[in-house]
Amino acid sequence: MIRCTTPWGDLELTRFPHDPREQLRAWDAADTYLLRHLVDTRADTRPEARAAVTRTAAESGTAAGGAVDLSGTLVIVGDRWGTLSTALAAYAPTQISDSFLAQQATRANLRRNAPDAADGVRLLSTRDTPPDRIDILLVRVPKSLALLEDQLHRLAPAVHEGTVVVGAGMTTEIHTSTLHLFERILGPTRTSLAEKKARLIFCTPAPGRTRTPSPWPIRYALPDGIGAASGRTVTNHAGVFCAERLDIGTRFLLQHLPARHGPDRVIDLGCGNGVVGTAAALANPESSVLFTDESHQAVASAEATFRANADPATKADFLVADGLTGVPPDSADLVLNNPPFHSHQATTDATARRMFAAARTALRPGGELWVVGNRHLGYHVRLRRLFGSCETVASDPKFVILRAIKR
Repeated sequence: MIRCTTPWGDLELTRFPHDPREQLRAWDAADTYLLRHLVDTRADTRPEARAAVTRTAAESGTAAGGAVDLSGTLVIVGDRWGTLSTALAAYAPTQISDSFLAQQATRANLRRNAPDAADGVRLLSTRDTPPDRIDILLVRVPKSLALLEDQLHRLAPAVHEGTVVVGAGMTTEIHTSTLHLFERILGPTRTSLAEKKARLIFCTPAPGRTRTPSPWPIRYALPDGIGAASGRTVTNHAGVFCAERLDIGTRFLLQHLPARHGPDRVIDLGCGNGVVGTAAALANPESSVLFTDESHQAVASAEATFRANADPATKADFLVADGLTGVPPDSADLVLNNPPFHSHQATTDATARRMFAAARTALRPGGELWVVGNRHLGYHVRLRRLFGSCETVASDPKFVILRAIKR
């Protein structure tokens, strides 16, 4: 557990799920830069607001200088692991996140650091209806420019001329295109100087700005030569991996899906837009498919893709969760998986390792896990340790498809 120093004191923050061996922090310089900025600028200087802040600071044991005059409706978008929501819990923020894991981390960090204020923090997904009015909007710039675009469009009707809008990100995450989105959708935008490789974005909402709908979701037709899914239409909500085209790893897996028949229980683990699970359902309409992902946008995409293509008689379930949490052990016949190897900007196989272990638990004896991954990631080593054996189904210069059977 790593302490994060903020104007509201030191916070003990962890990612979710918590792993004592994990070296990746639950916060970064962009989080702390934004929090310090809020203290420096004093968003609300009304005497009654300053008095309320002083009382809150005294009651919580925090120095009055470390409290911010944040009055009105506070909305925090894209809080990576709940750092901002935890630090600002006394102001009853609404957090909007696409990540189930980020929401769970926020809950855990609130319980640990701000138990008395935790019930006042409202957690919404990117699929939920946002507040009708926003007075302070804090945005952690996401990795996906499309997700930022979609969320700014969704939030724009609630932003007014007096709304304080501040974005934050590492310098590698903020580009000219990022600033153009704020400018085009909300109003004039500028950036701060860099500090510890982090920057802030300042946006002034323009009165009378014409509101346009989000261009998301988008749809595209799959190419031929990829089995049962050939020529089908895929739906992609903003932020889903490879939302504008079929990625080459998934294409390779679709070309080599197992031919199965009968009432299989299939799991599309880390489903993304659901094209893999939908292809399995098209190839075997007697199967039932569980689509699961930690991204709300992904599961919404998977459901739309499945509904548009599969036989209405084919059963399907859609789950936003931490991997296969809640899935009964020994209940699945086939798990299909294209695991991610990034967590925000960090490269790690932690997610893949957890997915493989969860798949083994969920599979029945004789059930199969099929994995596609870059050859250099060496997934076969982990799978052999976990399952006792692993075979290569297909490979090309970049990708390999592996099969592991639960004995």
